[in-house]
Amino acid sequence: MKPATKYIHAGMNPDPSTGAIIPPVYQTSTYVQEAPATHKGYEYARSQNPTRTALEEAYAAIENGNYALAFSSGVAATDAVIKLLQPGDEVICANDMYGGTYRLFTKVFEKFGIRFIYVDTTKTENIRKSVTDKTKLIWIETPTNPLMNITDIAAVAKIAKPKNILVAVDNTFASPALQNPLDCGADIVMHSATKYLGGHSDVIQGALMMNDKDLREKLYFIQKSCGAVPGPMDCFLVLRGIKTLGVRMKAHCENGAKIANWLKANPKVGKVYWPGFEDHPGHEVAKKQMKAFGGMISFELKNDSVEEAKRVLSSTHLFSLAESLGGVESLINHPASMTHASIPREERIKNGLSDSLIRLSVGIEDGDDLIEDLNKAIG
Repeated sequence: MKPATKYIHAGMNPDPSTGAIIPPVYQTSTYVQEAPATHKGYEYARSQNPTRTALEEAYAAIENGNYALAFSSGVAATDAVIKLLQPGDEVICANDMYGGTYRLFTKVFEKFGIRFIYVDTTKTENIRKSVTDKTKLIWIETPTNPLMNITDIAAVAKIAKPKNILVAVDNTFASPALQNPLDCGADIVMHSATKYLGGHSDVIQGALMMNDKDLREKLYFIQKSCGAVPGPMDCFLVLRGIKTLGVRMKAHCENGAKIANWLKANPKVGKVYWPGFEDHPGHEVAKKQMKAFGGMISFELKNDSVEEAKRVLSSTHLFSLAESLGGVESLINHPASMTHASIPREERIKNGLSDSLIRLSVGIEDGDDLIEDLNKAIG
């Protein structure tokens, strides 16, 4: 089945009692049992919910996986993956990643004896040299947030597999429409479904997709035991969002390419971070593992002025100044003070995230209107 068809039909089994084409919102906390431990597959809504089941079937299908689990947020999904580990285990991860992931790793899990080794994962050799007999997980973001760095998923999997090291990929920036890490050898794919999968800035949710049944059971046990599950209405909203993922991502990519090239040609703009450029260090890898280059762009002004960057951030009208990304509407963001403020400044600067960096989530409005908005703001 082709992706565009899959997005519309995945998880969409007609309701057996009414024939409703859309899975109902099962707004219930518990289920009546015929006799003790005799039921229809549903006992308690933290453990299972039919609306969530439909969504998890859709999640698995769109990532070409066998199994999927829905969580209350992307951070909750990440949290579940790290809970697979034991004190003393080591995780290799990118030195350029979402600030919420960094905060979870450093402020929550380090105190439980899990060690995180931060390297430039765009250079596979850095990962190879960091592997020890304590390495249990390699955590990849590609493209990264916010510097749009690209990691070769297949090359990392080739290092990990012989050593039984799990490879998890945060695929939020690409979405399943552009990249399928399980096909490249990853063990787990994570999404902040709040972003492109929901697509309308009206829901918070996370997802994990995988192929291995034993891994699914371990993660399901964590999901059920720790309880970070989404409500049925949230599941309904993401199911609805997935239906239009294909057409939305096409528009995001078209606008993203148009705006990235406009920014690159603008004399007032300095460096533009977007993997679609042939001179982007990860362009060839991105071409190999992505179907298109997406609608996420970061850039710096030529004068590298923080004050001027803040003026631009506060001067747009169609680009709303807000955290998050992946909605139909365009957003503009200041990573240093917003999404990545939890990362110490010296760490941000060392890894190339300047105080003047501006991040765009390009929506699906008319591309010319978006360019006009940026042009007026940049001045």
